[in-house]
Amino acid sequence: MSTSNPFAEGTEDIARKRLLGRVFVAICFASTLVGIVALVALIADVLYESWGWVTWEFLTYPPSQVIENFLPGGRGAGIYPAIVGSIFLIALTAIFTVFLGVGAAVYLEEYAGDNWLTSFIEANIANLAGVPSIVYGLLGLAIFVRGMQLGSSLIAGALTLTLLILPIVIVSTQEALRAVPDSQRQAAYGVGATQWQVIRDVVLPRALPGIMTGTILSLSRAIGETAPILMVGAATSLFVAPDGLTSPFSAMPMMIFEWATLPEPEFQHVAAAGIVVLLTILLLMNAIAIFIRNRYDPRS
Repeated sequence: MSTSNPFAEGTEDIARKRLLGRVFVAICFASTLVGIVALVALIADVLYESWGWVTWEFLTYPPSQVIENFLPGGRGAGIYPAIVGSIFLIALTAIFTVFLGVGAAVYLEEYAGDNWLTSFIEANIANLAGVPSIVYGLLGLAIFVRGMQLGSSLIAGALTLTLLILPIVIVSTQEALRAVPDSQRQAAYGVGATQWQVIRDVVLPRALPGIMTGTILSLSRAIGETAPILMVGAATSLFVAPDGLTSPFSAMPMMIFEWATLPEPEFQHVAAAGIVVLLTILLLMNAIAIFIRNRYDPRS
């Protein structure tokens, strides 16, 4: 009479699950490694191509389509007007986005009722976050450049970029507001605070790290966009920095695109130098977002 081990089947099942778990971990690790290697290779290639080209003259001189002006002993050429244009562009976009995006998110999350209209609006805002940037460029061309007759100006570019990142800021701000425990709201109401006082003194301070992080990361995306500002008429070669809201402007992505399409091979080094400057500004913006998040996080 043969006897079977009643635990054999369960043991084999556990071993199979552990094997599948190890395979899943290996796949996740490989995916992460591929992403890191690709990023490191890209950055290393850009740094190699730009080595010796990022100089003080490159940061402070206007652009040129003559490669000799970029070389030592030349007249000097660089990316200065595009740097100033990008900074002004992002500063204006930040002002518009914070007021509109945070205001809309606070209304939808704290004031608007939980009904079909609110759900419809939130669903469409989430869908707008995935619309290609070229569509927003066409919208900016139709509304701001031609409809409002702002022309190819700095304000038109800033408003177009505001449309681009506004849905992202609204969604991220809503998530930050939802992360505030409802018990803190109820405690404030319990001591006689009005709804506005609760939002001002309790909700917004607690949600500030998430709001600022989402906003700055959205602005980091906007500063690298080319299609929207190309559609509203950003200049590829501008020799003076913008000095007003209605001034023509250029931006770093536009200059990098212009240099990358020129036939002389040396301009590939110039384009790489522009990419390094743009990446440096992006890293600074991300560092500011991390600092703000850690500085104002109640848990830290």
